[in-house]
Amino acid sequence: MRVVEVSAFVAAPLGGMTLAQLGAEVIRIDPIGGNIDIGRWPLAPGGTSIYWASLNKGKRSVALALNTPEGQELASALICAPGPDTGVVLTNLQARGWLGYDTLAQRRPDLIMAELTGNPDGSSAVDYTVNCASGFPTATGATEEPVNHVLPAWDVAAGLYLTTAILAADRMRSRGRGGQRITLALADVMLATVANLGYVADVQVNGDSRGALGNDLYGAFGRDFRTADGRSVMVAAFSNRQWRALGEATGLAAKLELIGPLLDVDMTTEGGRFEARDAIAAVLAPWFAARGLSEVRAALDGRGVLWGPYQSFQQLVQEDARCSPANPLFGEIDQPGVGRVLAPRFPPGLLGRPAPQPAPPHGSDTEAVLRSVLGLSAREVDGLRQRRVIGGAPPA
Repeated sequence: MRVVEVSAFVAAPLGGMTLAQLGAEVIRIDPIGGNIDIGRWPLAPGGTSIYWASLNKGKRSVALALNTPEGQELASALICAPGPDTGVVLTNLQARGWLGYDTLAQRRPDLIMAELTGNPDGSSAVDYTVNCASGFPTATGATEEPVNHVLPAWDVAAGLYLTTAILAADRMRSRGRGGQRITLALADVMLATVANLGYVADVQVNGDSRGALGNDLYGAFGRDFRTADGRSVMVAAFSNRQWRALGEATGLAAKLELIGPLLDVDMTTEGGRFEARDAIAAVLAPWFAARGLSEVRAALDGRGVLWGPYQSFQQLVQEDARCSPANPLFGEIDQPGVGRVLAPRFPPGLLGRPAPQPAPPHGSDTEAVLRSVLGLSAREVDGLRQRRVIGGAPPA
């Protein structure tokens, strides 16, 4: 499959990268000089955006003067190029004018277009303006003040929804259903998730709205504990087996059994353990406070206990074997402008997990794509470059 991506930031680039990891030829088209995300933080010492490089691995990069009719015509031709596995475009920019579905479908009637918008009415929104309305910030933290998290969860989910939708639309097209316009609103990704997790129905049925619980786990037992060496760990128990494992591994099973009769709660249920969370924590906290992280790890690992250490990004990279070449997810790549870094493969163990590929330097594939996809000659490409219709350095 060939997918042409006209995008910026997280959602659509993540969707395109996911398709590239699955083996698609993904051509990202940007304005000459880069789109608005070309210099987004974090940056490598030389100024290359690590952010941009990380979200565009395995793609081909084409730079066109998209503010000119000639540049728009080249982009349209790449999108609508003939072939049974072509005619797929992914965008989170305003799809109008030359990029409008109706305009492109006149050239390619079986076009598949996946378009991400902000709100269902087409107005603009970003992850942070969608998240603030979701209810999650008021349930995050330990006070009534809303707390934003730094994970762009709705963008990530939207990118994966777009990937799924494109694959479904391609399957439909291969079975004679033709092309289609796929529209997805970022706000709808949030709304669907909130409803699928039961929070909408909880308000409607129970009149309840979940509040902030700090680091406690809602509806079951889970809490953070401080260790003797100043680290923090998260411990959880959903099932009765996990609850028993926690008591056995810490040697506190007998004391924990006293909590149920004392508070008149059923400790064999998630709800009972949630109600007794403060008493449970009071029993467990001294055990963790008397041990360093390595001692906690030795006592809990392999015992059926759900737990994990809190880590900074630096600690994740430097201390966690899961974030290393020891994990089959990762390979090492030489990323131009950045250096040698870890890069993840497609997380599901599918297709033998092909080796990760670096992101291309901005515009580096312009000439090769125009010649291979549109059949332009070297002289025609040179003319485009002289007229400043295309960017990217000529091949060595």
